[in-house]
Amino acid sequence: MAVSAQFRSQAIPRLYFVKGYVFQISWSWLLQQCWTLIILAVLGTLSYLLITRYIVQSVQVVGSSMYPTLTDSGHYWLNRFSYVISEPRQNDIVALKDPRDNMLEVKRIIAMPGQSVYLKDGRVYVNGKLLSEPYLLANTPTYAYERNVSEFTIIGNDKFFVLGDNRNNSTDSRTFGAVPRHNIIGKLIE
Repeated sequence: MAVSAQFRSQAIPRLYFVKGYVFQISWSWLLQQCWTLIILAVLGTLSYLLITRYIVQSVQVVGSSMYPTLTDSGHYWLNRFSYVISEPRQNDIVALKDPRDNMLEVKRIIAMPGQSVYLKDGRVYVNGKLLSEPYLLANTPTYAYERNVSEFTIIGNDKFFVLGDNRNNSTDSRTFGAVPRHNIIGKLIE
């Protein structure tokens, strides 16, 4: 009888005392808890990656190219899903990959595919009509990078002409040309 009692005592999980509490821990329970933590970590990581890649992402504006609409070092939400279900529209503020170096830029869409843009005497004309720009500071001119030169551009298929709101301090389509649709990542939520 002593042998069977000894055998049973080895099969009973160990008891640990912590501040007066009794815990029973077995290897199978510990292994189950580890697997649960691993599964939760993997699911959490996958959820984060899917959400930030396809739905919403936090972006920080670095620089003053979108002043006064967006501030330098300001944090904003980027709706990545909006252009999965619809196309970009004129006046949307978008995040895009700079065609030259793939850095993330935030700009405003000024002209759509097939439209024309004419920069003349500090003003922007889209399809021959003066563009109303209430988001700019009063009397903000928009020049091609050489002030005395007018610039006329016809936007190609699946491309967009973008400008920063701070026209004197913005690298935009006046520098790198119209942006292909696949470079536009999403729409900024102000």
